[in-house]
Amino acid sequence: MNAFPRTEIEGVSVSRMIIGTNWFFGWSHTSAAKDTLIRNQMTVSKIADVVETFMNAGIDTLIGLIEYPGMKEAITEAEQRTGRKVIVISTPGFITGDSEQARGEAERVIENNAKMGATFCLPHTSTTDPLVDSRIRKIRDMEIYCRLIRKHGMLPGLSTHLPESIVFADESGLDVATYISIYNAAGFLMPLEVDWVHRLIWNAKHPVITIKPMAAGRLLPLVGMAFSWSTIRPCDMVAVGTMSSDEAKELIEISLSILERRADEVILQKTRSKQTVTPKAG
Repeated sequence: MNAFPRTEIEGVSVSRMIIGTNWFFGWSHTSAAKDTLIRNQMTVSKIADVVETFMNAGIDTLIGLIEYPGMKEAITEAEQRTGRKVIVISTPGFITGDSEQARGEAERVIENNAKMGATFCLPHTSTTDPLVDSRIRKIRDMEIYCRLIRKHGMLPGLSTHLPESIVFADESGLDVATYISIYNAAGFLMPLEVDWVHRLIWNAKHPVITIKPMAAGRLLPLVGMAFSWSTIRPCDMVAVGTMSSDEAKELIEISLSILERRADEVILQKTRSKQTVTPKAG
């Protein structure tokens, strides 16, 4: 298996495929029952198995809530197994406000993420998006948090579900190195049409991390990954979530086959209805 392609965010080399964490935590975007099923299966060791599989393919960049119980332990275990360091893009959430208490709590969260080894810090959409002001075309106060992130030795970015956040950040010259954008062929959770988000990504001043490429399981991996890899820029990235090493291996092979313009070697799932289209042996 070939090493996965890489790009750079403000001079830091990162893998173009990024390890997503929603499926580790049970955030399925499907149902409470599905969330519970996931949480009951995922242990620190199983998460480390998945991270190790990605790392062995040269995919060493991970995005998500590093403070989630067990996540740091799983990262450390995978690092010990592979002898390589995971590049962490953290997405912490914190309450924003003008009070001394609110600012102090925000800095405490940011500092803690730095201590846990994050290279990048992108305040979560629950923190970022309430600050988006369409009237003045700015993300209010975000420059304060970007300064705090750099103060603690990390590179700042935006975790956002609003496409206009990217536009406003670029227009206002906000000090960010990258941004997150929901982007998938189904338009799942996207507030604008896919073609509009596609154009915004191509016009962005910095590399874009696209998320939910398979629309939280609503698209087959081949469909979701083919769309993403063929419609983003060479500097952009795709974050993917899996629950097992086998799923990770499939996604890696599918993605490499798309990027290398070849047929993939993934074993197809089999059902009785496919007997008539299965070639006979010999």
